[in-house]
Amino acid sequence: MASSSLFSKAILTLACVVLLTGCTTAQLSTDFYAKTCPKLFPTVKKTVQAAIAKETRMGASLTRLFFHDCFVNGCDGSNLLDDTPTFTGEKNAAPNQNSLRGFDVVDKIKFAVEKVCPGVVSCADLLAIIARDSVKILGGPGWHVKLGRRDARTASQAAANNSIPPPTNNLNALISSFQNHGLSQKDLVALYGAHTIGQARCTNFRARIYNESNIDSSFARTTKSNCPRMTGVGDNNLAGLDFQSATSFDNNYYVNLVKKRGLLHSDQQLFNGGSTDSLIRTYAKSQGTFFRDFVTSMINMGDIKPLTGSNGEIRKNCRRVN
Repeated sequence: MASSSLFSKAILTLACVVLLTGCTTAQLSTDFYAKTCPKLFPTVKKTVQAAIAKETRMGASLTRLFFHDCFVNGCDGSNLLDDTPTFTGEKNAAPNQNSLRGFDVVDKIKFAVEKVCPGVVSCADLLAIIARDSVKILGGPGWHVKLGRRDARTASQAAANNSIPPPTNNLNALISSFQNHGLSQKDLVALYGAHTIGQARCTNFRARIYNESNIDSSFARTTKSNCPRMTGVGDNNLAGLDFQSATSFDNNYYVNLVKKRGLLHSDQQLFNGGSTDSLIRTYAKSQGTFFRDFVTSMINMGDIKPLTGSNGEIRKNCRRVN
């Protein structure tokens, strides 16, 4: 048994060498840049604070960038890459086009970080830090961000179209989508709590407010005032995802769901007589419980298929490969 164990360990060590990633380098850690970029966190936070002070909605937009990155082939910064004549990125995928925003803020942050520690911090890691800072600045919880991701040299518009759950999804489809990324039902409910901040376009909630019955009538009436029934009219008009406080990170999103005031079809699916109802009620009653679970789920999402070791690269400009 002893010789067999030693042989197995030798094979494992050899495999790590052959893969050129190293068993230890494949792990993300909260102190990854402690020595190589000690000014990283204050540098990022300063720019995020300035962006949110200029436009409160930006905090939600920056947080969303991290979600849309991790759900498409892992947290690798691929959704930051611009299209070129020879390269098709993810920015014009259906879930992102005319929707995903904040790229200019990421550019400013990358520029600032490159000044204090050039060629060290990946764009993928910046998205993770930016999301944490945005949530904290808007009143939500903070957490120690696991770092050590590297940037993708490729992107996939097709994967973006297929991997990001649309607002039309029912509960089973949502659960399945999150399971496909290694995330649990609790992760689903907790991460959807990010909809406590930000806004959605009329085109994404028109069908819900005009056609669905599991909706508070006064909420529907108020929302219709800024979202005409006719397709093509007011499509880009905005409404807060959180009817009560769309610029504060709190648990009111869940309070709204219990009152049938979910803006998107997929939102209200989380509280519609299904398996997630009880957790929605828990979060509606306890903001502290929501905050704790949200932190855990954000960390879980950040662990989705990161590029580490010698895989990928550290981009000098987040919009293009080196």
